[in-house]
Amino acid sequence: MKVGYSLTTRLTVFFTLASGVVLVGLGTLVAISIDKHFVELDRDALRDKIHLTREVIGKAKSPEDLQVRLDDVLHSHEGLYVSVLQGTRPLYSTPNFQFPQDLTTRTQAARLGVASWQTKDDEYRGMSESVLLPGSSAPPLQIWVALDIAHHKHFMQGLIQVLVGYVALATLVAGVLGWWAAKNGLAPLRAMRSRAMAITAQRLDERMPTQEFPVEMADLATTLNEMLRRLKEEFDRLSEFSSDLAHELRTPINNLMTQTQVTLSQNRSPGEYRDILASNAEEYQRLARMIADMLFLAKADHGLILPSLEKIAVHDEAQALFDFYEALAEEKQVQLKLSGEAEISGDRLMLRRALSNLLSNAIRYTPSGEDVVIDIKGDLQGTTVSVLNTGPTIDEQMIPRLFDRFFRADKSRRQLDSDGAGLGLSITQAIVHAHRGHISVTSSHGKTCFSMFFPMG
Repeated sequence: MKVGYSLTTRLTVFFTLASGVVLVGLGTLVAISIDKHFVELDRDALRDKIHLTREVIGKAKSPEDLQVRLDDVLHSHEGLYVSVLQGTRPLYSTPNFQFPQDLTTRTQAARLGVASWQTKDDEYRGMSESVLLPGSSAPPLQIWVALDIAHHKHFMQGLIQVLVGYVALATLVAGVLGWWAAKNGLAPLRAMRSRAMAITAQRLDERMPTQEFPVEMADLATTLNEMLRRLKEEFDRLSEFSSDLAHELRTPINNLMTQTQVTLSQNRSPGEYRDILASNAEEYQRLARMIADMLFLAKADHGLILPSLEKIAVHDEAQALFDFYEALAEEKQVQLKLSGEAEISGDRLMLRRALSNLLSNAIRYTPSGEDVVIDIKGDLQGTTVSVLNTGPTIDEQMIPRLFDRFFRADKSRRQLDSDGAGLGLSITQAIVHAHRGHISVTSSHGKTCFSMFFPMG
């Protein structure tokens, strides 16, 4: 199982590693710079010794005189080694010291013109230079000069030890400071966590105090507050829906229980029993339709409604519904009108159900002598089906909730069908959304219009 580390631990480790890398890099840079400085000092010292040797060579009258003069001049220079060669014949050489045979080549290839080499016990830096004696036809002399750099090496070893210790200690201190900074910097996050843990279903009105958090977390707090607001709205709707559902189910059940108890209180004729059973059957039918509608909406919420796709002539479907509702329209003295033609790609039964819900509502609330119009318009984007009717203007505050389940503008109104329970518009919206469309409603000046848009394809 993967182990999760706290944000404080992660920030501390990151800060410690970053500090360690920076300190190691700085220490390395210091060591390299000092070593380079020593090489430059040794180069200058070697050049001075070569210049001194050249002066002695210029004053010498013979190889013997050269040896004597160099011994006199160089005997006081501890750690200095000199060799003067004429061709392959040595004219002078520091006793008990061996130069590399390829010193000239090393000098030419070395950094800053200073060659370095190491023996079993010591380390040296040297330089080679050719000297042509004035007025002489002899081959040029080779001057080899070397310095013992043991003191430099000891200094660098001590310096490296000090740097390593300092880097280790500084990294440790940086880690402690990083932990302190991360712990204190994340304190607002822990405060936010504590407030979030205090929020329950009964305390969804709690909000994060954005003014108490840094700027970087204020946006997060604002987002969380917005999320809590939406959750509270949905929770309130769910609570109201549960209450409405219990009320809608309780009414027919109470009717059935009361009627059954009254029926069983005394003997009745077979005809009376048949009437009572027929009445009960109507209540059972209402319950069955309500449960079926709820199952449909539940499937819609989980994306389980997959409409079949076929080309549907909306005009023909609307005309078929007109034929079905003709008797109801005549009874209410409402005129049904149809205009426009278009096709949509969708489920025929679901489209008919959605259109039927809107049409039945329009007929129900349209005054006598008025018209109910279904207008169909199609373009390259899709098809719009509008159901227009005259009647009471819907309050603007009610419009956003028209598609809520069990919502009725008039709480006292009771109907015997599922639409009257407040599910018709919810089902219509679910059907339109299943077809990747949208539904809208406008109501003003005694005219109400429900519009369903179905996109192409």
